[in-house]
Amino acid sequence: MLVNLVTPLSNPVQSINDWRDSAAKFALFIFGVVLWHKGSAIAAGSLLILVWILCGGLLHLKVTIKEPLAMAIISFCGVLLLGILWSDYPNSGRFRWDKYCGLMIFIPYLSLLNKDRLAWAVGGLVIGYLGILFVGLYYQFFLGVPGIPPLKMAYLHYSAGIGVGVLLAIYWAGISKNRGVVILMTVVAFLLILVQFNLNGRGPLLATCSATILLLFLLHRHHFKKLLGILTVVIVMMGAFAYHSSVFQDRFSRIETELVQSERGVNDTSTGERRAFYEIGLNAISQRPWFGHGTGMAQKSFAELADTYQGGRFKDVANHHHLHFHNDLIEIGVYLGLLGISAYFFLLWGWFQSLRVRGLTFLGATLVCFIFMAGLTDVILIYGQIPSLLLAITAIAIIWQREYGTLTRETERLR
Repeated sequence: MLVNLVTPLSNPVQSINDWRDSAAKFALFIFGVVLWHKGSAIAAGSLLILVWILCGGLLHLKVTIKEPLAMAIISFCGVLLLGILWSDYPNSGRFRWDKYCGLMIFIPYLSLLNKDRLAWAVGGLVIGYLGILFVGLYYQFFLGVPGIPPLKMAYLHYSAGIGVGVLLAIYWAGISKNRGVVILMTVVAFLLILVQFNLNGRGPLLATCSATILLLFLLHRHHFKKLLGILTVVIVMMGAFAYHSSVFQDRFSRIETELVQSERGVNDTSTGERRAFYEIGLNAISQRPWFGHGTGMAQKSFAELADTYQGGRFKDVANHHHLHFHNDLIEIGVYLGLLGISAYFFLLWGWFQSLRVRGLTFLGATLVCFIFMAGLTDVILIYGQIPSLLLAITAIAIIWQREYGTLTRETERLR
């Protein structure tokens, strides 16, 4: 009798839990599929936050923010918000800094993940990634159009996305015990980096190559002969790709020519503009080294300093629709000086720590290396798609280790 009375009462609670679980799976899946399209990604991110709140995410926020990366993101965004106090907001020009706050999506994404939802999150990311991979190949090699215009994805974003795929494939091959998986992932990495060498992005390519060499060193550092052999093969392969890639040779051959043009006062080139951004950015930081010019002041600071720096040598660049300094460190340094640069390195440290404490030191070091190196030639943290992808990968890796507790070859190497 009592059982009959209790059972009907428990059904509504079970139904609510089932509904929340289904909503969480859907939100995680959709976020992975559409994160490559700006408008859709914003909508999917909003849905993710809403579902997180409905699932009681705010009640467990104290637990979530103990995650090193979550704590680092909150600190980083908090410093950016603080910097508004000494900026000229709202008259400081177009605000690109708000895109940094998109890193906060890591908190609801991580909080919603569990063992049952991992497949949905992974499935969404894989479908989305394969989609942009093949669409981008079509536009680049069949239509001759860099990037993916319908998604408003620049060639730099696309190249960086390819680079992430290269690193994950190499990492997977390095830790897998299955010979078939090792061969498959090696082939995938080979094909992806071949594609990247034939894309226009120089910065993402250099970041991929740097992170690749670091990852291979970490994976095989205890076997010197094997490491030396692998690095030799990889470096020779990269050299062959570079030699046979007309796009690569064209892009890098321009650097010397464009630097000479810059010395003559012609700065309307990719290298010339970046030189102007770096020199004026460093000059801006030297003027206010501790707290910077204020959050969001990149465009205004550049335009003002370009008139006086070295007699107005880079004044012509100021006439362009300049939005940022093409360097994460300089951009944040102009905003917030040493305070902002410290927050940036704390963000990278938190990213590494969240993976290291799970025995994923190699993956953490590789991702942080890629982010830092890519950020030397552009502001990768405001790309949108790439930080979201890396944050999702990080969250999945964290939950995978927590739920399955599988001993990977990486953790074995650390013992």
